[in-house]
Amino acid sequence: QEHQDGTIIHVACDGEYAGHIVISDEIKEDSQETIAELKKVGVQNVVMLTGDNERTAKTVAERLGVHKVYGQMMSSDKLAKVEELLKTLEGPKGKRKGTLIFAGDGINDAPVLARADAGIAMGTIGSDAAVEAGDIVIMEDKPSKIVEGIKASKRTLRIVHENLIGSLGIKGAILILSAAGISNMWLAVFGDVGVTILAVLNSLRLLREKKNS
Repeated sequence: QEHQDGTIIHVACDGEYAGHIVISDEIKEDSQETIAELKKVGVQNVVMLTGDNERTAKTVAERLGVHKVYGQMMSSDKLAKVEELLKTLEGPKGKRKGTLIFAGDGINDAPVLARADAGIAMGTIGSDAAVEAGDIVIMEDKPSKIVEGIKASKRTLRIVHENLIGSLGIKGAILILSAAGISNMWLAVFGDVGVTILAVLNSLRLLREKKNS
């Protein structure tokens, strides 16, 4: 009787059934925390695709708080499901309503890692195929690093936008002053070198925020 959660491997000796072996992966210590943090940073749906049987998949999903789970999936099944999920993100006039990120470490995850908008391979335990196919490789066996990566990218984009708006705003103001005939050489130097220095100093905030996080 198959009464345990996990992948079942049946064993036969000399044509006679000898029993079965249950293989199950351990849930990472920070997995539940990772799911909760993903929701906090704006991830609307967390979906798990696994080759484990349905019962195991549902048990893990309930423990982690995953929105949807699909079990007993081969590589082709995962790819088909990702294609289906990508279609749900399509908006009117071809505009996308979101981004699909896939994280995996197995060789059967490679096609999905390549197809997703952003593929994250777990480098420490991941197969070479997964690492090659992923857009991002996490070199620690910690799912929580995915959240850290999302937060770092958001901070970086915020700094980039601040630098662009600030630089263009200052240069635009200097151009207006120049057109009005009330600027001088020092103001022009500030508009060139000074703005660059301000952008660099603003970018250094990323290092400070990283230490505080």
